[in-house]
Amino acid sequence: MKIIHTADWHLDSKLNALPGDKAKERSAELLQNFKRLTEYAVENGVNAILIAGDMFDTTICLKRTSSVILSVINEHPDINYYILKGNHDRNSFFDALEERPENLFAFSDTPITYKEGSVNITGVELDKDNVDLFYNTLNLDAARVNIVMLHGQESDSYKKDKAEIIPLRELKGRGIDYLALGHIHAYKEGELDARGTYCYSGCLEGRGFDECGMHGFVRLDIDENNRITRTFVPFAKRHIYEIEVNVSGLDNSEDMLNAIRKALAEYTSTVTMTGSNYTLPAPTGSDLVKIVLTGEVDITAEKDLTYLTASIRDDYYFVKIEDKTIPHVEPRDYTLDESLRGEFVRTVLADDSLSDEDKAAVIQCGIKALTEGKV
Repeated sequence: MKIIHTADWHLDSKLNALPGDKAKERSAELLQNFKRLTEYAVENGVNAILIAGDMFDTTICLKRTSSVILSVINEHPDINYYILKGNHDRNSFFDALEERPENLFAFSDTPITYKEGSVNITGVELDKDNVDLFYNTLNLDAARVNIVMLHGQESDSYKKDKAEIIPLRELKGRGIDYLALGHIHAYKEGELDARGTYCYSGCLEGRGFDECGMHGFVRLDIDENNRITRTFVPFAKRHIYEIEVNVSGLDNSEDMLNAIRKALAEYTSTVTMTGSNYTLPAPTGSDLVKIVLTGEVDITAEKDLTYLTASIRDDYYFVKIEDKTIPHVEPRDYTLDESLRGEFVRTVLADDSLSDEDKAAVIQCGIKALTEGKV
């Protein structure tokens, strides 16, 4: 038997980090992932797909979104879909359905267990009113393979009336083989107890620069002896990168552009998931890239972010450049400078009420205003 664990799709997100045309296109692509994932399931003999919360971003599900999802589910009756609502999508989608497909299974604030071959799939949508009862009464059949679906933040401690906190210690020794979690948008796994493991699949695909890196889902292969093998499957159509580029000592935009191109070409990152190493290569034309300029740059350096962005914009799906450089000032260079600029720099440097970081920022703005006539 094969089961997919995924979560945190956040369909119909506004995607404010992108311009309007890109946001609309990405919204459509994220929805198309439901078709893509189902196609993967068909091609690889997957029996069930578990979505552990926040499939939708809000309580309002667009008609386009619900129609696509229902069409896909209805077209694939041999695949069972188990969808748990999270903190974002409560009261969405299911409540608007006049008739639920036979292969679509939902959960509620009361624990529900479904049988999928030799596997029991148990889920509950936790809230402040049922959280204590759930942890006190959870009773699983130890003779079966037990998968439990929850949505929330794992923790070692238990906080009463905090349904969004999942205390792992309360789930130890309960006969859980695999705890399928949602809420954290990056992959995370760990040992629950001697019998079982817990896992966040992470989001299927990043939506903004706070969700960089490798994304996909977890495939569970359950053999005839009820042993579970976990495999992380990279699945994102587009990767999202945030790459720091140190431009210390560079004094013009062209040299900085060369440093950016070099950093992009040489980028690589390796992560370990489900016991295997996965390498995220250098970004390609289908990816979203954020460049963060760092280091110390002379206050007189020519640095044009518009030029830098325009120079690489056509090489990637979306490009953003952020300047976090620190202006470099040598006080001795202004000791005898009788110009307005020299007086300004000496005044700022002598102000003990400002931190070094604030002084640098004030000097940067002031020098720019004095030399260019604008801030």
